Amino acid sequence: MRFKESEFLEFKTSTSELKEAVISISAMLNKHGKGELYFGIKDNGIVQGQMSGRDTIKDITEALSAHIEPKIFPQVKIKKIQGKNCIQIAFHGNHRPYFSYGRAYMRVGESNKQLSIQEMEDQFIRKNKFLWEEEISKKKLSDVSVKAVREYMQKANDAKRIHFKYANVKTTLSKLGLLDRGRLTRAAEILFCNTNSMEVQAAVFASKDKITFIDIQKFSGNLFNLRAQSEEYIKAHIMWRADMSKSRRKEIPEIPVRAFSEAIGNSLCHRDYSNPKGNEIAIFKDRIEIYNPGKFSEKIRLEDFLKGKGRSILRNPLIAETMYKSEDIEKWASGLKRIHDECQDAQVRVEFEIISTGFLVTFYRPKWEQGEGVEKGDQKTVEKTVEKTVEKIFGLIKADPQITQKEMMNKTGLTRRGIEWNLKKLKNEGYIRRVGPNKGGHWELLK
Repeated sequence: MRFKESEFLEFKTSTSELKEAVISISAMLNKHGKGELYFGIKDNGIVQGQMSGRDTIKDITEALSAHIEPKIFPQVKIKKIQGKNCIQIAFHGNHRPYFSYGRAYMRVGESNKQLSIQEMEDQFIRKNKFLWEEEISKKKLSDVSVKAVREYMQKANDAKRIHFKYANVKTTLSKLGLLDRGRLTRAAEILFCNTNSMEVQAAVFASKDKITFIDIQKFSGNLFNLRAQSEEYIKAHIMWRADMSKSRRKEIPEIPVRAFSEAIGNSLCHRDYSNPKGNEIAIFKDRIEIYNPGKFSEKIRLEDFLKGKGRSILRNPLIAETMYKSEDIEKWASGLKRIHDECQDAQVRVEFEIISTGFLVTFYRPKWEQGEGVEKGDQKTVEKTVEKTVEKIFGLIKADPQITQKEMMNKTGLTRRGIEWNLKKLKNEGYIRRVGPNKGGHWELLK
């Protein structure tokens, strides 16, 4: 019987090929994170055996320790195959890229190929992936939100992407692949623990830069809760118009909800969690920015994703797979295309940018007060809606000249930006003026 080499298996005739063996081991580690190598078997699979003296195994172990970085701790032992003694080396490691004799190699079929600089960068991206989400969390099973797991399972079952029911936290997370020997992985911590290392910073700025902010918040919680908080924050701080052209009133946002929801989901799923910096949502007068930390490979071309041909390198496959099963994201790198298509249909400009520290999605806000982004047939409807809103705010001021903007927001359902826009319109048209400071002053009617 002959054996056959593969990407996981390498044969060496004898320890005279020790250097080549060390290179093969590092190449298999970089490709698969594990493998086996035998001394005493020819590359054609014929077993001839390996003579081994008192120091043979010691010499092999020392060579592996001296010439592979980062360090690995393989099992080296004598194994009898077809009645002949061979030396088996079994190894594994998740701290790629691995270097042997100062160079990095990749297993390709039965050969070892030296990695280019770009390929090494991709390995560093994968290294972060394996280092972070698969590590054991300091959290315990008791820290997991039962409510979050139950709600997740309901969504995943409804989506028909999971074919088992919630039993208890431990059993469910084990079936989802989020436990390691009964302990929480960091992926499980981020997904289902309300207290974790993740946060989202959100702010509304007064103009087109970050000099003055109107509102600033920090969100924490499990990943699904973070997404919901982030979405609600944007919904509360963008403009909405009412389409009355049909029998039922329809609220239309200036930025498509499905577009910024997809952007938020992607930013949480694909960020670099080994980076302590939080995700960011910045709402400016002219645009909305959604940012996540995590450097991308230079091989990635955004235009490929927009054409539906992109193939991404998953930084967090455990998190991505979990979110996919509940339909919180889709596979096959289709998120950017869906965002682009939603914005194109709504006549909203969107830009995607790979920057030095991460990824940025920018939605440019239409100027509805000037009629931008409004179909001609809807113009009269929009004008009527604006007129009614202005009249409502004027009525609130008339009833209570000391009313605050926050009270106006509560009574009208408008965002702070919407209230500010309507107050400015009333002031410019000579209906009101402000007397005294913002706090402690009052409104005065002029007409």
